[in-house]
Parts: sequence; C-alpha cells; structure tokens
Amino acid sequence: MRVLQAMAGAEHGGAEAFFVRLVLALHRAGLEQRVVIRADAARAAELSEGGVEALQVPFGGRLDFRTPWRLKLAIRDFAPDIALTWMNRATRMLPEGSDKPLVHVGRLGGYYDLKYYRRCRHLIGNTEDIVNYIRNEGWPPERVHYLPNFVAETKAPPARRAEMFTPPDAPLLLAMGRLHENKGFDVLIEAVARLPDVYLWIAGEGPLDADLEALAQRLFVKPRVRFLGWRDDAPALLAACDLFVCPSRHEPLGNVVIEAWAQGVPVVATESRGPAALVRHGETGLLAPVDDALALARAIQQLLADRARAAALGRAGRAAFEQRFTEAIVVGRYLEFFRRVMA
Repeated sequence: MRVLQAMAGAEHGGAEAFFVRLVLALHRAGLEQRVVIRADAARAAELSEGGVEALQVPFGGRLDFRTPWRLKLAIRDFAPDIALTWMNRATRMLPEGSDKPLVHVGRLGGYYDLKYYRRCRHLIGNTEDIVNYIRNEGWPPERVHYLPNFVAETKAPPARRAEMFTPPDAPLLLAMGRLHENKGFDVLIEAVARLPDVYLWIAGEGPLDADLEALAQRLFVKPRVRFLGWRDDAPALLAACDLFVCPSRHEPLGNVVIEAWAQGVPVVATESRGPAALVRHGETGLLAPVDDALALARAIQQLLADRARAAALGRAGRAAFEQRFTEAIVVGRYLEFFRRVMA
C-alpha cells in the first residue's frame, strides 16, 4: 500500500504540526509514503530526522503551474494507491488523471468550502461535527469518515518559571495557539484581570500580538502575563502550569485540550464547537460560555481553590486521552481506513 500525502501549510499551526506527527507515525508503522510540502526548510528537516524525505514545491496561487506539474511527476514516479491531501490548496492542486488509478482523499480540519473537494473520492473530518457538516452538505455518508488527531505524550521536566519571571508559588495558567481573534485570548486576559496574583503564559504568535499586549497593559495585568511566542516544548510548559485554559470563540477541534489531557493537566475551556464536543463538563474539565470573561474567571477560580478536584479532572482527562487519542489508536484507524478505501 502506497500513500502520497500533500500539505500546503503555514509555517506554524495545529494542522501542520499534526501532519508531521502523522507522517512520522505512519512511517514508524511501516507505511510506504511520498510526502509533498510547501517549501519549508524547518519542516523538511523535521521530517528528514524522522526518516521521511519531503518533496518541497511552491504551492503558490492560481498562476503557479509548477506545483501541479511537480505533483504529476511525483504521482507518476511513486505510483501511489491513495493520495491524501490536507486542506484546500493541496486538494485543489492535485492533478487529475494518472497512469495508475488512485483514490483521492481530502482531509478537513475545519468547516471548509467543499467546492475544493469535488474531485475527492473520500473525505476525512477530524471531529464528528465536521463529519456531520460534510454530510449535511450532501456528501454520501459512506464517503465521509471521522479520524481523530493524536498528540505526543512525551513527558518533560517543567519549564523554569524563573526564566519567565514567574514566582514559583504563584497560580499559573497556560494557553496556547495562534494570536487570532478566534482564539479568544483577549477574553482570557480580561478574566485574569479578575484573578489577583494569578499569572498567565500565552504560547503562540499571530496578528494580534501587539493588540493583546496593549490590552494587558490597559487592564494593569501586564506584569502577570507572559507572551512566549511560538514554542515547540508544550510538554514542559504544561508540566509547569496549574491549569490549561482554551478560551476560543471558534475552535473546530481543540487539539490543545488533548495535549493538556495527555499530560494530565486540568482543563478549563469555552463552549466553542470543538472543546464542547471533547470536554464533559465537570468530568474531564470545566466549560464556560464563549466571550464571557466573568464566567471564565469563575471556572478558573473554582479549580485553583479546589486542588483535589482539579487533580481529579486532570486524571479523567488523561483517561479520555488514553481511550481515544493515542498514537497507536489513531494510526491504527488510519491504516484500517486506507485498507478499506483501497478495497
């Protein structure tokens, strides 16, 4: 069984990080793959270190004729049974027709415009809600499949609080993600303004970097908020914090929630679509309404004041991770899916 995977991703992002994890995990499982990515030296090096050499192409705009030609050559030379394309651009640019018939599968990590996926035979959604969205748009149910993400469960020593100018005994919150309006970090900063002595680390970068720092300054919490930039040491950051907070307005999956669960860290999240589907309120985490800083602050304070309950939620989150989101479980589901669509 041969699978070609194509990803025209950004420099950083949750889908891009999972793409690398899945490619390397499938490689370790013995799957024969050819990988095509948008030119990115760091991503290519990470794949190469894991034993997978990536073909780098431009994945440019409408006038990029080179990428479809390079993809056509890769398909001709590799002769895959399945082409798995990630998100809109790679899916749209996969050329039609080849000497050997292949099954084109598109993977969606959000509620994308399905016009880019008309030539696909099957579609993957990484949440059940995305699968329902695709089916409600008219796709035959037997051609739409739910395959979740997995996250790394590597343990790491806690990141040193002193390096982030954070007192060793201060209650510490962690949030991770792109600094974008959808992620709701402004609401989290407003919540922290209602929580004296609580510190917040935000790991990520994006267009709202300066705006969020200015907000923290206006609310007089800048001395307790640390903007860490993009980080690749999530296990160490999670090991250092008391709670993980996902304050998103719009979040199709909530991969960061699963990352926190994998480390046994208690979670407070908003009721955006992804986290609301993942978290069982009061069992595997706490949920607060979207865009409600007061309710978010109250949920955080509940767990900071009741460490036994927080620890129990952390253990329950870890159990949920072990049941559904480990590498072994998800890779097994992908391999079974590939065998099924080939048949």
